[in-house]
Amino acid sequence: PADLAGALVRNGPARFRRPGGSVGHWFDGDGLVRRFSIRDGEATLAARFVDTPKRRADTAANAVITPGFGTAPGPGAAVGGPDDANAANTSVMMAGGELWALWEPGSPCVLDPVTLETKGFKTLRPDLKAMPFLAHPRREPNGRTWNLGLAGDRAIVWRLAADGSLEDAQLIALPRASYIHDFTATERHIVIVLQPWIQERGGVPYIAGMAWKPEMGTQVLVLDKADLTQRRVFDLPPFFFFHLGDAWEDAGGTIRFDACIDDDPRGTAAAGEQLLRGAPFKGVAPPKLGFVTLHADGKAELQRFDTVAEFPRSDERFAGQGRRFSVHAAIGEVGKPAFHGLAVRDWKTGRETAFDFGRRHLVEEMVFVPRPGSSEEFDGWLVGTSLNLDAQATELHAFDARRVADGPVVTWRANTALPLGFHGIFTA
Repeated sequence: PADLAGALVRNGPARFRRPGGSVGHWFDGDGLVRRFSIRDGEATLAARFVDTPKRRADTAANAVITPGFGTAPGPGAAVGGPDDANAANTSVMMAGGELWALWEPGSPCVLDPVTLETKGFKTLRPDLKAMPFLAHPRREPNGRTWNLGLAGDRAIVWRLAADGSLEDAQLIALPRASYIHDFTATERHIVIVLQPWIQERGGVPYIAGMAWKPEMGTQVLVLDKADLTQRRVFDLPPFFFFHLGDAWEDAGGTIRFDACIDDDPRGTAAAGEQLLRGAPFKGVAPPKLGFVTLHADGKAELQRFDTVAEFPRSDERFAGQGRRFSVHAAIGEVGKPAFHGLAVRDWKTGRETAFDFGRRHLVEEMVFVPRPGSSEEFDGWLVGTSLNLDAQATELHAFDARRVADGPVVTWRANTALPLGFHGIFTA
């Protein structure tokens, strides 16, 4: 479309094997940032590895020696702090004129937004050097950004101005040492879902210290943005998750949000090594769509749908506010952590529309891009990528966000196949 212009910038792990040793989990590959530039009806692709100390150490050793989420340290590994193991491989965000590559246990890594050249790690305050900064920050429509940094049963709550400068950082206590990959937020509250996948001990690899304890159930911690000491805790049945949708609350204080949930962490979380070997997850179903309601009286509800769903996104102009639509990767198979289509859920009507590329496409996250001049929710495009197994190439697609079932408005095929990535943004 003539008025679709900008760049889809995505991140994901992309170097897994070296002659002297390979990663022990999909999540531990070196970060590869990909920039799909769209201008004047044409598209170009550039991709560049983030130049981290981890990547340099592994390259010098000709083996993966740096520990991570599921990778044990190899001979000669020298990790003096979190950023020595920082893979910068999960997502990206814009902060002022900088592009940050994010990895949840360490610092943001600054890149040039056009050339993707690595500039180095970002220190938001000298005394907070190398503190964790999750890969799923929540940005308000005014540009202010909230994020968490996880440290067992404590977390740092980051608040950044629109230009990426630090406004505040506070350390809070958590009810339990849950694995937290993502959180969500309304206009007035931070919402932290505490699943019963618990860190029982520190050390590497990270997952070696984790235990699934469904008898604990799931808790939801709600913090007042204006005063983080004001908190409420809600109880839900046990479930595992990576990703949450944007939350919103009504005038009576009821909070609602969508989630992509599993019964337990047996899939991608626990079995990332067998994924790299091409082995299916026997008996493990793909994540399904869920919807959480936190009532003002302290009661909580979890509604589960029989819809495969992962990588939820929405119209970010309405982040934290009342909204109607979500988009997510959809259509999957038991035993495989991959998706073949996308779906849009209308939370007002309960209807869902979908498009299926077929089993030979592996579909990645879709990002909403508003139509220039329009202020209506979901009036614009959904832009995202898939891996076409038959063509052995990565493809870029643009959908009319309100007519997903019609299929892509346009598909552009790259001259190479990129490993599946995680998360991205669309920049002007």
